[in-house]
Amino acid sequence: MAFLHHLISLLRHGNPTPATPSAHLMHLAIAMIFYIVACRFFMRRFRGVWREILFAGFNVAGVYGFLFLGKYIHAERIFLIYVAIVSFQYAMLRMFSEKKGWLPWLAFFTPIVALIVVRYGPAMGMARIPGLAWTAGGLGFVGISYLAFRTSRLALEVRNGSAKRPGFWEYLNFCFFLPTMPVGPINTYANYRRGFEEIPWNVHVGRAALRILVGMVKYQFFGGLCSQLDYASLLLDDHPHPWTDLPIAMLFYYLFLYCNFSGFCDMAIGTAGLIGIPVPENFDNPFAARNVKDFWNRWHITLSQWMRDVVFAPLSKYLVRMAGPAMTDHAIALSILTVFLLIGIWHGVGWNFAAYGAAHALGVVTNHYYTLFLKKRLGRERFKAYNENRWIHAAAVVLTFCYCGASLFFFANTFPGMKEIISILR
Repeated sequence: MAFLHHLISLLRHGNPTPATPSAHLMHLAIAMIFYIVACRFFMRRFRGVWREILFAGFNVAGVYGFLFLGKYIHAERIFLIYVAIVSFQYAMLRMFSEKKGWLPWLAFFTPIVALIVVRYGPAMGMARIPGLAWTAGGLGFVGISYLAFRTSRLALEVRNGSAKRPGFWEYLNFCFFLPTMPVGPINTYANYRRGFEEIPWNVHVGRAALRILVGMVKYQFFGGLCSQLDYASLLLDDHPHPWTDLPIAMLFYYLFLYCNFSGFCDMAIGTAGLIGIPVPENFDNPFAARNVKDFWNRWHITLSQWMRDVVFAPLSKYLVRMAGPAMTDHAIALSILTVFLLIGIWHGVGWNFAAYGAAHALGVVTNHYYTLFLKKRLGRERFKAYNENRWIHAAAVVLTFCYCGASLFFFANTFPGMKEIISILR
């Protein structure tokens, strides 16, 4: 208990003596190693309800200790509200997910509504509720977006029979699984439960540890280097800049975001692997994407798959039924537009995120119609030759890289921030 108390004290206050950042990171690493060893022990040595209770309890405590404790005003109150929301989601899942007709959609939309309230509470007038630490981005609920997508999809998994409805403790350990809690990847419940099977999913310990190390280097070292030349660091220094500095900031912000996000996902996948939980890949060399559609098959893959399965596929089928087969191509384009506007809004509060989603919708819709045009104009054999041409492929990759990097201008900056950046360029 003294060791646990010391770990919690470190997480809340850091080293009681003057500490360097590296010393604080070492303390966090020790705490994470303790978490991994304990969770692996629970997974290997216990079975049945006791494993679920211990694993859920330790992950709930881990999320609170690592992600809430000492980081928010009224952290205990906010975290208890978080647990209450998850418990209510489970009640809705239990009541409606296995019903016939439209009732399972109540279980599906409950996490989505919770996400909207938490994210857009201030805009809805809820910031006046006393005792809650509202910010411009809503309440300080770490990982609420990823939680909403995991649990809403679970309702569909149960409804469709691809996963057995979990018990309460199973639900808790799925919701609060620490490695994927902050920024994903978005795991399905069926895949997550592979780690709890009688012959559990396993991964080579050395390979998982190496994955964590690679993620740390990308996240801490390369991400840190690239952040020195992003928008805030390079341009927002109260000095005028030549226009050539803008593409430099665009490039390095793109590289920073990749190193930061993919590095964290590497650490999450490696940590989960050491515990014995499979987590899907979230990146597949996105800089090699040929077009914006291909980019989203390589970047934030689990988000793309969620949107494809939950929004794009049913919406496009519905629109085709309503408009008729002759309008299939346009129905697909409208579904693409809807998906990417939702992706933009999902990423954050602000019109700049909607603009980011619109930029990618424009890219994917343009690729959709351009592909249709080429197929019609060139025919099957010439279209195949076009796709296999190395020079065309290289040009497409470069253009896609530039377009996706430039689109992050909306992602990284609010509209006032964009105006300020443009005003200092000479």
